Parts: sequence; structure tokens; C-alpha cells
Amino acid sequence: MTTHEHDVTIVGAGTAGCYAAATMAHEGYDVVIVERKDEDEAGHIACGDALKGASNFPESIPRSQIEPAFTNTDVDHGRFEIPAEDTVLEIPIPGELAVIDRWEYGRRLIEGATDAGAELHYDTVVKDVVQDDDGRVTGLTAVRKGDPVEYESELVIDAAGSLSLLQDKADLDDATFDTNVQYSQFCSAYREIVEVDEPVEWDDALVFKPTERAAGYLWYFPRTSTEINVGLGFQMNEEPMELVESLKRDLRNRPEFDGATVEDKLGAALPTRRPYDSAVAPGFMAVGDAAGHVNPTTGGGIAGAAYAGQYAGEQAIEAIEDDDVSESKLWRYNERVMDHYGSRYAALDVYNIFSTAYDVDDLMAMLAALPVKPLSEALYSGSAEVGLLLKLKTAIKSFGHWGTIYDLYQTKSLADELLDHYESYPSSPAQFDAWRKRRDELMDDIYAVTGAEPKY
Repeated sequence: MTTHEHDVTIVGAGTAGCYAAATMAHEGYDVVIVERKDEDEAGHIACGDALKGASNFPESIPRSQIEPAFTNTDVDHGRFEIPAEDTVLEIPIPGELAVIDRWEYGRRLIEGATDAGAELHYDTVVKDVVQDDDGRVTGLTAVRKGDPVEYESELVIDAAGSLSLLQDKADLDDATFDTNVQYSQFCSAYREIVEVDEPVEWDDALVFKPTERAAGYLWYFPRTSTEINVGLGFQMNEEPMELVESLKRDLRNRPEFDGATVEDKLGAALPTRRPYDSAVAPGFMAVGDAAGHVNPTTGGGIAGAAYAGQYAGEQAIEAIEDDDVSESKLWRYNERVMDHYGSRYAALDVYNIFSTAYDVDDLMAMLAALPVKPLSEALYSGSAEVGLLLKLKTAIKSFGHWGTIYDLYQTKSLADELLDHYESYPSSPAQFDAWRKRRDELMDDIYAVTGAEPKY
């Protein structure tokens, strides 16, 4: 068996993996990315292609390197189609938006990581995680181009995406690492890249539409005015949907897609859950989708994954310099994720939980009744200011749905309380159990108000 020795082994050449690799390689560290796909297919990932926060990415892979993959930078709002109410909501989305060519973006990420000095091993399928007698992760075993190989490293970074095999193989029970991961916290998704003959009228918007059941939505994201990323997803704890047929059925009812051609199709499992409580263990860190670093109301996670990669890379450098890859030494990575976006995503997860407990028609009617500005704030920041006047206007407009509205306002208060709690995330593993105990108490209150089945 061939053995490869590196300072750090990263599994997965996606956004988080490439930014982690570039961050360390720029500082002279010996980094390898192992990627299961071949060189031609690497970077080809099922994604909605929408990118929020396009103006602000880590510098380890310069924006100028990935910017050619930004195919539509004119999108500035969400368009929520609610057929049951015969309503379309135009909701502003704060921050810079772009729709990208995800495959081209993926190739440029890999190029950025290798330009920085990282090594790429394609056609490499991980088989197991290697740990020492104390439980510290020391490497991996894999098959590369049909031959068994082993990787020995000071640190392993899991950037292998949703439902990562590494977390199944590693024994993490004695670490703080979040092992409360199950299928109900994920979304099954399918998307196609479709070319239409004439420019669509909504090429400046991200289009959302409910599926036939709650906890799912269709999307139409314009890469250009004639090339559209179309897809749908549903929570895995719901009754299964025929994803392809459901999407085709909606496409057939949209005149702008008459005669359209399909350029590409792909499916995936995507996390729609809060960030991992802790994404570190001795010798081990998880980043991006592998650590639940997504907005659980939309599934979007590109920008968060980039910063997770940077933070993990910087913490890896510090740990190796101090010859200490313990949980305590890696803990600062958790703190930085929670401080940057993890707290907000945890609060947004409350609204995802809320949506699973109500009939889709009730939810859409309520959505149509809510004021646009607070709705935009709630969807993207995890909280919103709703004054008395807006409450009165909403109450009048939403006659017949007051029960659902009242439950939402109660849920909002609990989401705000949860956000406050996450903003006091512990500064070391020593306070972790007490912090998590209080968080779980808040979650029990959320389940009681919403009537939703426990998600965690």
C-alpha cells in the first residue's frame, strides 16, 4: 500500500475544501485534497447556483479568479409565486447576489487551490478513518485509481459534503463533535440546467414556488436570461416526492419553457439544518455542508463554506505550529463560525421547523399576508422588527389565518431568544455541555409552540 504523508489531508474539492487548502498552502503548508471524482468531473456539483454575499469572499482564492463564473449579477430580489392565493411577492434580498455557473466555479476553485500550492488527488475514494489509541484522527485509507493508499497527516478536514462517510467511519463519541445527525435534517434535491428560446421576463429575480406539499419548494434561478437553473427539493422526513416528474409537471405549465432543452441534470442530498454544535474532534474538523453550514430556509451555503474553509485553515495552521491538534486547540474554529453566520442560521432553522408543522396552503396564505420588509429580514437575518402598526395591518389582511399568524409571532420570539443564546456560544469545550443543555430547553419550547416533530 502506498502511503502519502502531508501536514493536512482534506477530503472533497468543493468550496470549503478548496478555501481551506488555499489558506494553508499560501503559508507553505503541505496540503493534499483527495477527491472521488476524476479530473474532468471534479467541480460538477448539484446546486441552485445562487450566490448571496458575492462581494465578500476570503482572499486565499481571489474573487478575480472565480468571478468569470458569475453569469448573472443583475439579480436583486426574490420572486415568490403563490398560486393558491393568485399572488406574486417581490421581496428584496439584502447584500450582493449573483447566479453562477457552478461547474465553472468549481473548476476555478480547484485552480485557485492548486495555484496556491495544494496537491490534488483525483479518483480517490475514502474507505476508512485512521485513529490512534487516544481517538485522535491521524489519517485515512482510500482507493486511488483502483489501488489502496493511506494518508497520514497532523489533521484531517472533512469537506466531503452532506452525510459524509468520514463521520460514519470515525469514532467521535468521546468528542464534542456533533453526532446528532439524521436524514430528517436533510433535503433531497434535483436540478436541471435548461435553455429557453426567448429571454425570461424575470431574469433579475430568484423565483421560488411551493411544491404540492409543505417543507419543499421549486426554484427557477436565471444563470442568464435564457439559461435557467430549475429544481426542487423536499425535507427527507416528509413523504417521498417524485422529484423529476414534479419538476417536469411544473415546467410543462410554464409557457416560457415551451421547446426548452435540458443541458445538464443532477441530484443530491442537501443539509437544511442548523450548523453542527461542534465541528471539531482531536485531529479532525468538518467544514461546509459536512458541518451543516447552510441557510436552512434556502439550502444556500457557498459563501458560508468559503469562510468555514478559511477559518478551519487558519486554525489548522495555529494547531500545527503549537504541535497541538486537540479539541481545545481547534475550538476557536467553532467560535468563528458561530460568530460569523452560525448563530443566524440556527435561528433561521426555527422557521424551517415551523414550516413542517403546517399545511402548505395555510403557509402560503400567511406568506401572502405578511409585510414584505420584515419578511425579507426574517428570511435572511433570522430576526425581524415587527411593530404594532404592522401587526394590526397584518391581522386585517390575514383574516382567516390568525391562528397560524399568532403561532408565527410566538415562534419568532423563541427564534430571537435562540439567536441570543447562540451569540453566547462557549469559548472552550468546558462550557459546552451547559450551553447545549440550555439550547435544548429552548428547542423544547419551539417544538411545543409549533407542534412540529422534534428535528434533533
